[in-house]
Amino acid sequence: MKIEVTHKDEMRFEAKTAKSSFIIDCPVISPIEYFLSGLITCSASDMIVIPKNQNKNVTCLSVSGEVVRNEDHPKKFNTLHLEYTFNSDADDTMAARWVMASVETYCSTINTIRDTTSITYSITHNGSKIRENEAMISGGGADIDMGEIESCPS
Repeated sequence: MKIEVTHKDEMRFEAKTAKSSFIIDCPVISPIEYFLSGLITCSASDMIVIPKNQNKNVTCLSVSGEVVRNEDHPKKFNTLHLEYTFNSDADDTMAARWVMASVETYCSTINTIRDTTSITYSITHNGSKIRENEAMISGGGADIDMGEIESCPS
């Protein structure tokens, strides 16, 4: 995958992919908001494709995400909570498995940050809360201490 970003004017940029292009207007939507939107959309698209592959249907899908970030630079994500709300023609167990398959395996953006961000999720399926503040099985925002690197003073 390759994306090229070019400056247009003021704080507006154009992002070009192999398939399309779009304008990033930083005063309107910040790059971190685009990132979070992409992360949520990645999982939301899984929530349509995975059930479809099982001859099931999801309707009224809404996925929201809330992050807590460092106060100081770098202002990385410390925690991410995803809230899935949808209806389907599946039972609650299958619906929960779709969410778990997305967050644990298929959503590459979530899996890109899972080792540095503590990720939880809640699920409302067919009007009933079936999971509340469940933690991802893998990942979990571990702090990694690389220790001192011999060739680089710390």
